[in-house]
Amino acid sequence: MDYVAALFEQNELFGELIRKAGPSTPVPTCPGWTIQQLFRHVGRGHRWAAQIVRDRVTDYLDPRVVRDGKPPSDLDGAIEWLHGGARALVEAIADVGEDTPVWTFLGPRPAAWWVRRRLHEATVHRADAALALGVPYDLAAPLAADGITEWLDRLAAAQRNGDPAPLDTDAVLHLHATDGLGPAGEWMIRADKDGMSWEHEHGEGTTAVRGRAADLLLALLRRRSAADVSVQILGAQEVWTNWLNRTPL
Repeated sequence: MDYVAALFEQNELFGELIRKAGPSTPVPTCPGWTIQQLFRHVGRGHRWAAQIVRDRVTDYLDPRVVRDGKPPSDLDGAIEWLHGGARALVEAIADVGEDTPVWTFLGPRPAAWWVRRRLHEATVHRADAALALGVPYDLAAPLAADGITEWLDRLAAAQRNGDPAPLDTDAVLHLHATDGLGPAGEWMIRADKDGMSWEHEHGEGTTAVRGRAADLLLALLRRRSAADVSVQILGAQEVWTNWLNRTPL
């Protein structure tokens, strides 16, 4: 997958939604936020990641001190600021080298890690904006499936850093995208004394969750309920309920 092209595309689509929205529009899937706050979060986040890479930061960088961290007051200027942040990230990675280790909230990672992370940040927050505006949202199945994989990787890394496991040790959660993606659309998730782990495979779990990849992603991240997006929950319902209660937005 071309993560750079996908980042630019999702960022463009997010920006077009912002053009249609009143800045004070509430965002129900990000409680307490408005469209304006959502927009600043995404745009500043791109520049935050770009500065981490550009400066080869090795410790947490306070987003409040990010260079050019506030958008211009005019709408066209603000949208260009959004797009400029994504470009700044890609340019910073090209300058320092994709494999250069930099700080991330999961520990040191290659600089290129940030492109995929910012891509899926834009993808999910585009869903937040679309839901706030009551307009349709969809995502290509391979990109949605990659979003699920990226999110599971982050959860597993967080478990290794000491976060509690979202599954009990006797439970297995099987996610199955029904888009015909093959192994890339199936995830078997387990937990043991060392934390959570997952792999792409087909198998029998304590609970199976089936639906289109885009719908699975929204349900997993609690943007829509499983029932609202016609995602099936088969087997022990409490495993799915526990998963949702124990994982972050």
